[in-house]
Amino acid sequence: MSGRAQKAIERVDPQLWPGSVALALERYRQFLNQPGRWLYVPGPELTWVDPVDARDELERALILLPRGARAELRRLVAPLDGEFERRTLPDPRAGSISPWQAAAWWRRRLQE
Repeated sequence: MSGRAQKAIERVDPQLWPGSVALALERYRQFLNQPGRWLYVPGPELTWVDPVDARDELERALILLPRGARAELRRLVAPLDGEFERRTLPDPRAGSISPWQAAAWWRRRLQE
């Protein structure tokens, strides 16, 4: 990521919390680095390993970042999103559970 994007993230991070974007990226990557064809999303009570929580954090950053930094972060997140979507299964009931769950595609995946 460019120095300019890093600076933009540093300016946005206090609105989230310091280091949250880097940590969210790392948590998302760690989840996807697990072996096996299929991954099962842990329940929301396990937020330290929850890729949905990490992806929510990344989405908050994507909303807050200026256009150039947002594009750079999106280029990092897009392949991870593709992998997450490929290796998890959709939950056909998720959209009816709550409006919050229905609002983002990554929340509509099967959870353990």
